Amino acid sequence: MAFTTSKVPPTVVAKMAKSEEGDMGDEPKKQSREEFKKMKELEEMRKAGTAPAMKDEEGRDINPHIPQYIMDAPWYFGTLHPTLSHQRVQEEQKKIFSKMGNWYNKGIKTGEMATKYRKGACENCGAVTHKKKDCLERPRKIGAKFTGEDIAPDEHLQPDLDFDYDGKRDRWNGFDTTDYNQKVSKEYAKLEEAKRIIKEQELEAKLKDGDTEALKKTAEESEDEDEDKYADDVSMPGQKFETKQRITVRNLRIREDTAKYLHNLDTNSAYYDPKTRSMRENPFQNTGQKLSELPYAGDNFVRFSGDASGLAKQQMFAWQSYEKGVDINLQADPTKLELLKREYTDKESEFKSKQKDSILDKYGGEEHLESLPKQLLMAQSEEYVEYSRHGKVIKGQEKAIIKSRYEEDVLINNHSSVWGSYWKAGVWGFKCCHSTVKESYCVGEAGKRIAAESDSIGLMKQVARQEQTEEPQKSLVQLHQEKTASKNKKKKKKQKLKRRKRKKESSSSSDSSSSDEEKDEEVKKRKLVEAVKKQEEHDKQVQKLMSVDERKRPYNSMVEVREPTEEDMEAYRLKRKNMDDPMAKFLS
Repeated sequence: MAFTTSKVPPTVVAKMAKSEEGDMGDEPKKQSREEFKKMKELEEMRKAGTAPAMKDEEGRDINPHIPQYIMDAPWYFGTLHPTLSHQRVQEEQKKIFSKMGNWYNKGIKTGEMATKYRKGACENCGAVTHKKKDCLERPRKIGAKFTGEDIAPDEHLQPDLDFDYDGKRDRWNGFDTTDYNQKVSKEYAKLEEAKRIIKEQELEAKLKDGDTEALKKTAEESEDEDEDKYADDVSMPGQKFETKQRITVRNLRIREDTAKYLHNLDTNSAYYDPKTRSMRENPFQNTGQKLSELPYAGDNFVRFSGDASGLAKQQMFAWQSYEKGVDINLQADPTKLELLKREYTDKESEFKSKQKDSILDKYGGEEHLESLPKQLLMAQSEEYVEYSRHGKVIKGQEKAIIKSRYEEDVLINNHSSVWGSYWKAGVWGFKCCHSTVKESYCVGEAGKRIAAESDSIGLMKQVARQEQTEEPQKSLVQLHQEKTASKNKKKKKKQKLKRRKRKKESSSSSDSSSSDEEKDEEVKKRKLVEAVKKQEEHDKQVQKLMSVDERKRPYNSMVEVREPTEEDMEAYRLKRKNMDDPMAKFLS
């Protein structure tokens, strides 16, 4: 902020200039460079906090960082000192609202009543607070103006109340508490009186019977009731859960403790909710530290470790039992609550077992429940096995291969490999001798040589057969001639078939041609009439859309997807205007 300059009215400036001229005898004094530098240094010191800030007319500090265009008051404001009052709401512009206690008056005025008719009062009833046309009384045959009798009392003149935002929405403003207290106190007094009468009757009955022990017990009970009259329903906050009653307690922490969000400053660590002051996840999750060494492991760790989960279950059981009518408290009677919960769990398990037995007795299927554990079913174990990149076992024992119901690795007839270890050309065999006969005897490498020779001989024979069966290759000219000849043959066949069909149709349709032509003409006429009607409707719709603004037309309203038929084209030609026609204007 630059140094402040007070903007004053021109008349005040002229007076100040004249006074300076009278004192000094010269022109008004101007600010020198040194003074300007001093002002700048003072402003910098104020911004740095080494010099005290400026003060306004009320003695409040002015922030040195406020810009000059906000600080300077307009000349018509008439200020001679630094101020910010021109930026605040002025007193004359402040709206005065009615107070919260003010409300409209009810009923009529109490006190002295008029006995004579007063000038300007209602001619019908005689009240001053309204005129004859606003009177709500039954119209009298002769009004109070002429009779001067039975003058009605004056009503309250209602004040013009103007409330602020909260006052308009205060639902209890104007509520009369005295009336409510009277009703409640009367009902309560009646109940107490009824209870007292019932107790007296019970005591009189016991006195007549001579039961002194019962009298002592009732006296003790009455004393306890008086002492704990209002202590039954009072409980610690959060112990009794009711949907109609919500008790919220702030989750405060000791000031010396480290805040949860300061344990790990990494932005990708656990989320901290500032509203509830909770951090559910572990902030040291990816740091590699042990849980036992951590100063804080998240709210979920506290909730689900130790006896916290059991305590939470007991609290839930207490709330549920309270809702069902059993008045029990976890802090007041923990042993009673534990016994109740045990009894409840025992009964629940007994009921479930009975239900299960009854279903099994009725429908059967008990043998399906007696199955092996999941670990044995899935062949899982705790044996550690380590493999290399190539799949070989480095550490531990390799898994045993699950055998099938058939015999495996059975070697017959001197073979060193099993049947099916060799495959060629869609045939299985033995890998040791390349034999494709199942019950054959193994001959080793000799069998492989024989198989290779037989394969080569078979290939030679196959090539020879192919050479014999192969025909000499034809030239391109010959192939082209064959194709053209085949095409000509097909064309001739089609032409013959068409000629035969025409002959048959001409002979059969000669009789029915006349009747068909008449029907076709009727159908065409009917279609043309329908097309003309559609064209007229289409023209009307187009005119309606053209009269509407382009921005208000429906989407794709001017687009027609359907292809027009012959009847549609004929209807369009009939309804189209010929602008060259001199009679076109008269027709329109």
